[in-house]
Amino acid sequence: MNLDGEIAARNVVVFVRRLRAEGFSVSPQTTGRIVDAAAIVGLSNMSDFRAACQAVVVTKHDQIEPFNELFDEFFSGSYVVSLDSVIDRIVQRTDSGGRARIGVALSDVPPDVDESEEVYEVGGGSYGERLMDVDFSELDEDEAAAVAAMLDAMIWSPTSVRSRRWRPSARGTVPDLRRTMRLVTGPKGDLMPLAFTERKRKQRPLIVLADISGSMERYSEMLLHFIHGAQHRFHGVESFVFATRLTRITRQLRRRNPTEAIASAAKAVPDWSGGTRIGEAIAAYNSQWSRRVGGGGPIVLVISDGWDTGDPDYLALEMRRLARASHRVIWLNPLAGRAGFAPEARGMAAALPHVDDLLAGGTARNLADLIDLLQSAGRRGRSAAAQ
Repeated sequence: MNLDGEIAARNVVVFVRRLRAEGFSVSPQTTGRIVDAAAIVGLSNMSDFRAACQAVVVTKHDQIEPFNELFDEFFSGSYVVSLDSVIDRIVQRTDSGGRARIGVALSDVPPDVDESEEVYEVGGGSYGERLMDVDFSELDEDEAAAVAAMLDAMIWSPTSVRSRRWRPSARGTVPDLRRTMRLVTGPKGDLMPLAFTERKRKQRPLIVLADISGSMERYSEMLLHFIHGAQHRFHGVESFVFATRLTRITRQLRRRNPTEAIASAAKAVPDWSGGTRIGEAIAAYNSQWSRRVGGGGPIVLVISDGWDTGDPDYLALEMRRLARASHRVIWLNPLAGRAGFAPEARGMAAALPHVDDLLAGGTARNLADLIDLLQSAGRRGRSAAAQ
């Protein structure tokens, strides 16, 4: 079994232990079937892997929701595989087909190093850990390709929230009188079984507004890889880019191959690496797109360094409108992780009062921290300091 297979098997073993601890009836044969499912559908698309595991494990309708919750909790790390201190440090790579892959090939190990299992894993972790903290503007071509693979493979799984819709539930606390009366006419009518219901859960929509102006040129490509990975692993993502105008690129990023998707998006954007008018871009979203794609209390992610040539008062006005229509506004600034950073750029200073969280976004580690935030409870509250 290759390294990818070993890591997948270790994931499955620990996941099965967790299922068994939560009361699922999982036999050793079931573990083998999940490993086979991982080999067939792969780990690049977690929705497919979840469906395959669900088909093997779930035997009753009321097990679907608990299984999905356990699956999301277990596999919602910054990497596809994140079980222990060794696996967490495995570097993400791409194979010849451009797909994200986990592990380090023997050809990547220096010739003077013993190719033992211990060095095999620690070597990958060292390289991956170093790349996690390198600023995107300082990456060479090979490092940029490796980081792009890491970003494409990151899993997005924000906390779900209760919707206004209801669904039948064996563990609900609210009686479902209509279904109860319907059961009276069936074979269980003499027992008068009481049916219950609970609110459905759903993920909040995610709206991404990314700056691709000249000042963001060194970061745009890596951040678009990150957005592409989000759109393929998180339901309800709408992606926009802006420089002097706002352009929707959701359709272009639906392509599976990240290189082709980003190239297609670049062709659709007329003002790539142009000037920056953040206020006008936010206004275009508020007036043209907010009601069309921003229902359900979305999380809005603005990616920009804050350098703006427009009117700061206009930007503040539109940011206030954006904040009122959103559950949470997160501003990702690639410069915020640098020593001595202060949000003094004209656009950044104007927008800051209407931002819930100001985060750094110049390294893969920063983006992993962003995913941790999206996976948190999501209480509305502004983080004053940039991370």
